[in-house]
Amino acid sequence: MKVLPFVIPKPDLSRLIYQVDDVPIFYDKLHQHEEIQISFIVQGSGKLFAGDAIQQYRQGDIIVIGSNLPHVFKTDNNGIKNSHMISLFFTSSSFGADFFQFPEFNTISRFFEEAKQGFKVISDTSGIKNYFNQLKNASKLNRFIILLQILEAISNSELEILSSLTYHKTYSANEGDRMRKIFEFTLDNYKDNITLNDIARIANMTKNAFCKYFKKRTNKTYIEFLNELRIQNASQLIINNNELSMAEAAELSGYNNISNFNRQFKKLKKQSPLEFRKSKQGIS
Repeated sequence: MKVLPFVIPKPDLSRLIYQVDDVPIFYDKLHQHEEIQISFIVQGSGKLFAGDAIQQYRQGDIIVIGSNLPHVFKTDNNGIKNSHMISLFFTSSSFGADFFQFPEFNTISRFFEEAKQGFKVISDTSGIKNYFNQLKNASKLNRFIILLQILEAISNSELEILSSLTYHKTYSANEGDRMRKIFEFTLDNYKDNITLNDIARIANMTKNAFCKYFKKRTNKTYIEFLNELRIQNASQLIINNNELSMAEAAELSGYNNISNFNRQFKKLKKQSPLEFRKSKQGIS
């Protein structure tokens, strides 16, 4: 299977695709597709790469991935038997080129604008989850009606934008394969010392060519990307293990210098590691 582009299977030429993933791990190759994706994480956790963003996803999240936004869900190996996600896929023209341009849909125009960069719903999602749970036994017509209800609910919700970039092109298979190798090597080795020469070899490029290539496609340097991944990992360790010291969290995330760890953490999280832990525990 080619990594990019990725074609969503369309049973019976359906304009709205309903998909349930109940698997040990989610599809773990960097990919993009024309369809907008709305997903409810029923069970599981891990790291989400979307455009130039690195986020943690977890049970209960509602996540929207825009058209052609490169992304991958990397499942945590945390002992959970299966990861479970319910998704809807559609395009802005699935129901007619001008369907969503009708005045009746002005209230959901925000959804399509924000979806270009991907986002996570961060306000109360109980109503949206209820709509997702109705999809299983719904007819095709009712699934379409539920989609409109989901779009309206999301448009009235508080959102967290994922990527600082929007994507309008489809990557070639070769370019997608190169980016996949870069991401996978980084995910497998971020706790170790990765040099620019190391990652340039994975991309089969010179160091200078790789640095320009990566910056052009992600709007950040590789070192910035690597630090984001390491700090995201450290933040989860700090939240989930109160007995873990900051030095241990740093070492387990690829930092052998506590001062550098503290500096990078505060740069990205706007708090020191200790302040971050206290804020997540509700300690003043």
